[in-house]
Amino acid sequence: MRRPARTLALTAAVALVAAGCASERQFPSEPGKGVDVGFLPSERGLTDQTSGIIDLWNGSWIAALAVGVLVWGLTIWCIVAYRKRKNDNQLPVQLRYHVPLELMYTVVPILMIGALFFFSSRVQGDIQDVSAEPDVEIEVYGKQWSWDFNYLSDDVYFSGHRVNLTGEEGVEETLPTLYLPVDETVEFTVKSRDVAHSFWIPAFLYKVDNLPGRVNTFQVTPQREGIYSGKCAELCGEFHSEMLFNVEVVDRATYDDQMDQLRRAGQTGRLGDELNRQYNVVDEVGTEGSQN
Repeated sequence: MRRPARTLALTAAVALVAAGCASERQFPSEPGKGVDVGFLPSERGLTDQTSGIIDLWNGSWIAALAVGVLVWGLTIWCIVAYRKRKNDNQLPVQLRYHVPLELMYTVVPILMIGALFFFSSRVQGDIQDVSAEPDVEIEVYGKQWSWDFNYLSDDVYFSGHRVNLTGEEGVEETLPTLYLPVDETVEFTVKSRDVAHSFWIPAFLYKVDNLPGRVNTFQVTPQREGIYSGKCAELCGEFHSEMLFNVEVVDRATYDDQMDQLRRAGQTGRLGDELNRQYNVVDEVGTEGSQN
C-alpha cells in the first residue's frame, strides 16, 4: 500500500502547485467573478435570469462533486478493507442478492435525477417564458458572416458586414453593435438568412439557435449597463470565427439617440425574409422550384 499512497500524495501536491501557479484571470478572487459564480463569464443581477442560472450551475456541480466523493470514498474503502491478505486463500462470502442495498441503488439515483430535473425545469421555464409585455422588440437575423438587427419597436434596422479580424487594437470597435435599454424587457425574435447559426451573449448565460425556416423567441431584461461580447455559437462556414458583435446596455436616453442616428442614416423599416438565401429544391415529381 506504500506505492499507491505515495502516488496519491504526489498527485495532490502537483495539483496544489498547479493551482497556485495559475493566473489570477483563470481563478479570480474578486466577488462575483470567481467560485461564487461558478467561474461563469457573468455576474448575479446582470440580467433578470443570470442569478437563477448561476444557482442551478453551482448546485449541479456541488451535487456532482458530492456524488463523486461518495463513490470514490466507497471504492477506496472497499479496495482497502476487502483486499486480499497474505496467506488468505479463502473466497469471501458470496451473495446472490441484497434487497436493501439494491433498493437503495434504485431509489437514490431516481431521487437525484428527479431533483435535478425539477430545478432545471424551473429555471428553464423562467428563461423561456415570453408571456410578459415587452418594452422593446428586436428581430435578429444571422447570416454568413454577420448580423442584421431590426428594432421593430422603433422601426429602424442595422445591417452588419463581415469584419476582418487582424489582431490589431481597435478592430473590435468596428463590430456590429446591438443596443439594449437597461431595466427594460427586450423580446428577441431570432431567425437565419441561410444556414444554421446561434445567437449567443455569453454574459447573459443564454443562447438560442438561428435555424433556417424556424423562428425562436426569448425575453430578457438587462439590469446593468455595460459593453458585452456576442458571437455565433454554431459552426456556420469559413468565417464563423469572425461572426462577432458587441452588445451595449445603455440608459433610455442613449438608446433613443442611437435609434435616431439610424433614422437619420435612412435605415428605417425592416430587413425581412426577402433577403434570405434562395435554394433550389426538387419535389417528389422531380420538378425544380425555389424556397426561402
